Amino acid sequence: MSDTMEEGVIASWLVKEGDEVSSGDILAEVETDKATMELESYEDGVILYIGIKEGDAVPVDGVIAIIGEKGEDIKALLNDIKGGANSLETKKEEKEENSSNNSDSEKSSEESVDASDIKASVITMPKMSDTMEEGTISSWLKKVGDKVEAGDILAEVETDKATMELEAYEDGTLLYIGIEAGDAVPVDGVIAVIGEEGADYKKLLKAQGQKSSDSKKEAQKPAGKEESKPESKSPEPTQPAVANTSSSSKDGGRIFASPLAKKIAQDKGINLADVSGSGNNGRIIKADIENFKPAAKSTAAASEKAAATAQTINIPQVVGEESYEEVKVSQMRKTVAKRLAESKFTAPHFYLTMEINMDKAIEARKSINEISPIKISFNDFVIKAVAASLRQHPKVNSSWLGDKIRRNKHIHIGMAVAVEEGLLVPVIRFADNKSLSHIAAEAKEFAGKAKNKELEPKDWEGNTFTVSNLGMFGIDEFTAIINPPDACILAVGGIKQTAIVKDGELVVGNIMKVTLSCDHRVVDGAVGSAFLQTLKGLLEDPVRILI
Repeated sequence: MSDTMEEGVIASWLVKEGDEVSSGDILAEVETDKATMELESYEDGVILYIGIKEGDAVPVDGVIAIIGEKGEDIKALLNDIKGGANSLETKKEEKEENSSNNSDSEKSSEESVDASDIKASVITMPKMSDTMEEGTISSWLKKVGDKVEAGDILAEVETDKATMELEAYEDGTLLYIGIEAGDAVPVDGVIAVIGEEGADYKKLLKAQGQKSSDSKKEAQKPAGKEESKPESKSPEPTQPAVANTSSSSKDGGRIFASPLAKKIAQDKGINLADVSGSGNNGRIIKADIENFKPAAKSTAAASEKAAATAQTINIPQVVGEESYEEVKVSQMRKTVAKRLAESKFTAPHFYLTMEINMDKAIEARKSINEISPIKISFNDFVIKAVAASLRQHPKVNSSWLGDKIRRNKHIHIGMAVAVEEGLLVPVIRFADNKSLSHIAAEAKEFAGKAKNKELEPKDWEGNTFTVSNLGMFGIDEFTAIINPPDACILAVGGIKQTAIVKDGELVVGNIMKVTLSCDHRVVDGAVGSAFLQTLKGLLEDPVRILI
């Protein structure tokens, strides 16, 4: 009942042996290491045995009661309990394993479905990027019964990085669509069937299902006995229900309510004392809260009281309603969350911050933009300077591979681009060999493609270092999470006018702060500092970038 709980104490039993109980009924109140909580029944039946007295403690997974059919013989179970909880668990495991083996033998005895004579093909979800695990069908461009040719676009698929088109690879009729628009399907999951009109696609799907099932069995065969152990039936409670704070009614009696009902009531601001329970012994359940309508009289009285209070203290009455919206997590957001969480919690980050005087860079940019075919941004200057610095400090241009470190001899700079649903990192390849105008053109093109979800896998793969710039949003300084497989990422703040000392005098200077996030497994502080010193020198005298 809590992450640190090792045993619980039965504070009180609310049922006794012989009582009939239904799923959701409260059996007992249990004192954990953090609160007194309610123990619910998860099935219907009769209390056949109670093994723990009130006030006694029992370890997590210890047996406290048995629920079953009335008159059922539980002698064998009781013998197992007396012999130790482990023997009971072992029996459960053996029963589960035998059941699984019997089921497997029954299925293996069935004849495999032969679909070789069916002139149709199953369309499965392709892997459209190296990190893709599932795709969401954004929209179907064909419907069942439509004729399709190889090369026709069947649907638009939202992956973790972009919305891409799903092509047909053969001619035929669209016989079956298995996934509705808006639903997700894992890679290699069945999404459609194309074939001759009238083909028995159901038999084909059955054969495909049998094939997938066999593959899963093969993958699970080496798994040991531990794998088949059934999960515990005691989920974590949604919210701890402290008995002595939420169990009293108007007359001092106990209010029986399920934890879910209490949670919903709390969210809606409903007083449980005002709700009539329809459950066993008048217990309040979820449906009672959802169907509860406050009496008009009490509502009116409460409103009058609130208005009177507001007038008494001479403040305007404020009327409002709590509301929220829940939005489905997009594939892109799922992947960003997963990859960055892995990076943050597996790579030991450390951070180095440096101030860079951008006075000369501002002058150089102004001069360059007078003749450049495309407008050069400060971010383009940073990318070019980073690429030149990496050439001098190859240890920063590396990746951690577990048992070895990869020193990349090529320089591919990832450029973080914020889009509505998350973050994309298109890659400017061989950035050290490209001119400022070339980098500016690619950066502008990638930013547009990212926002329109037109990036292709080749556009976001292969980065060796990443630059994240929030200066255009007025951010002075920030730290970024390393973008795998890179060992470092540079967080770039905005250029800000501030007082600096120059030649012994206080003058106005244009300062930009940068922070280098480093994976300490690959890059040490001295290496990262040397890289930043080189970067600082190039940006403070940008003519050197062109050499």
